[in-house]
Amino acid sequence: MAKAFDVRKQWGFTTIAIICFVTLYLPVILLVIYSFNAGSSVAIWEGVSLRWYRSAWENTQVQEATIRSLVIALWASGISTSAAVLAALATTRVRPFKGYSAVFAAINQPLMVPEIVTAVALLIFFAGIKVQTGYTGLAYIIIAHAAFCIPFAYLPIRARLTGMDLSLEQAAADLYATPFQVFRRITLPQLWPGILAGAMLAFVISLDDVVITEFVKSAGQDTLPTYMLGQLRRNITPEVNAISTVLLGISVTMVIAFFFVSRIKK
Repeated sequence: MAKAFDVRKQWGFTTIAIICFVTLYLPVILLVIYSFNAGSSVAIWEGVSLRWYRSAWENTQVQEATIRSLVIALWASGISTSAAVLAALATTRVRPFKGYSAVFAAINQPLMVPEIVTAVALLIFFAGIKVQTGYTGLAYIIIAHAAFCIPFAYLPIRARLTGMDLSLEQAAADLYATPFQVFRRITLPQLWPGILAGAMLAFVISLDDVVITEFVKSAGQDTLPTYMLGQLRRNITPEVNAISTVLLGISVTMVIAFFFVSRIKK
């Protein structure tokens, strides 16, 4: 009897896996370590200190960029998650229809198209609006982030809907509940872990975004990632490492929370 195929037993698998993990995580580990460097160099270790964390905390530009990033991420995640819920319902609670694949591809377009292409397209689109209206506020970044984050929120919500038992919804409909009542009392209570997971994922994607923000933002609208990019072009200090470590901590926390929330059964 032929043995089942096991990729872990293939020649070179362990070596390649180790090389990939080292390449992926060693730079991140070094970044975290050097965020505690007492010196001003990002490459020469001069002792342990929280100097650069204090420096970042007291930096007014960092404070403003952080608040701006959080505001944008909260708005973008809220808008994208709301749109994703409607899109997920429209693609899972209906009979298969002609053009379904095209609709699914359109929803997930930001995942398939290089982000730089989306950024340039948004730049051109919003530039015309800015010229006509004269408005240059944060709404452009929020809309751009929300549009980009929709598929990231859509996929876990759709997965949750697909895995839900329809018998309760059908029973409620048989008892003359309106579609809205079915959604509010049956679907939504079961769907909330998927919604929360999608919202957290969208929040992290928006918070970390650089490319779209760099193209869409107006003067004086730096987010934390674009502020860090600007610092790298000028004078690199371990303050950038400290900010990156904090962002890493937030992202890891959100991803872990997303993992546990997505596994909640109800």
